[in-house]
Amino acid sequence: MYIIVGLGNPGSKYENTRHNMGFKAIDAMASEFGIDVNRAKFKGLIGEGRIGSEKVILLKPQTYMNLSGQSVREIMNFYKIPEENLIVIYDDFDLPIGSIRVRKSGGPGTHNGMKSVIQELGSRKFPRVRVGIGSSDGSTIQFVIGKVGKDEQQILNEAAEAAASAAADIIRIGIENAMNIHNTRKSEKKDDH
Repeated sequence: MYIIVGLGNPGSKYENTRHNMGFKAIDAMASEFGIDVNRAKFKGLIGEGRIGSEKVILLKPQTYMNLSGQSVREIMNFYKIPEENLIVIYDDFDLPIGSIRVRKSGGPGTHNGMKSVIQELGSRKFPRVRVGIGSSDGSTIQFVIGKVGKDEQQILNEAAEAAASAAADIIRIGIENAMNIHNTRKSEKKDDH
């Protein structure tokens, strides 16, 4: 069994903001695999289904970003899932907008949601999919929770779908193969420009 977590903030105020890319990716996975993410449990919204032969639980923590780890810890403890079967999807303003990066493990960078997850689990050794949201010269907080324009929204929607595909590939073909496919694909796109 795998648990796939998308980090974001609950409520309509934060819909379609850069900081909710994890939620958008979970929504894309839910749509693709016919999973309803609507049951309140573990301080989040969950949905259960399958990707191929693997059982998966999709989770959107409802704790607000900085406390996301509480929700993740609760579900991990309940199901006794090994860390390598946890996949966390989140926004990253250090990556170009629309790009994704699949990683086996690592630190949180400047992302408070990931800091919370790592702190609550006491480990960095779990796969993650980072979704590039670009960066701003102004306030980081206003940038990540600010609404985006129509053109940028289209790029972010496509990135959410790519992140969902990458997370599914981690389950279907393994982390190494998913990294080779999705991380290479983005560098090839850069070379085309």
